[in-house]
Amino acid sequence: MSKEYVMSKVAIVYWSGTGNTEAMADLVAQGVSAKGGEPTIIQASDFDASRLKEFDAIAFGCPAMGDEDLEDSEFAPMYDEVEPLLGDKKVALFGSYDWNDGEWMELWEQRAENAGVNVVDSLIAKDYPDEEASAECMRLGSLLA
Repeated sequence: MSKEYVMSKVAIVYWSGTGNTEAMADLVAQGVSAKGGEPTIIQASDFDASRLKEFDAIAFGCPAMGDEDLEDSEFAPMYDEVEPLLGDKKVALFGSYDWNDGEWMELWEQRAENAGVNVVDSLIAKDYPDEEASAECMRLGSLLA
């Protein structure tokens, strides 16, 4: 019996204030597509636990906010809800920052690992993704496809 190839369905769930993390989400989606996956870009306010079963892998994108925190009105409540339900799905974390050194991503990665999330990789970009960060976003998407 031949096994039918099933395309990976990848959610790219993000919150963006200035458009930098949104640009990263678009590039992650391009990486998923280039590897043969099926990306769906979703704003954080439109995603919740009921949608988890639709996807094989998820990239979560959120910029550093305030004192190196996740955005707390839309992104953090959604992530708090879905994090314990991710199981063994492949997950990637990404986001942009403007000042400081990206500590929010280290804290986020540690939180996810402590919760047993299968984080395959993470990525940060200073401000709008430059050529190098753009290539890394596409690579991140290809890991999830």
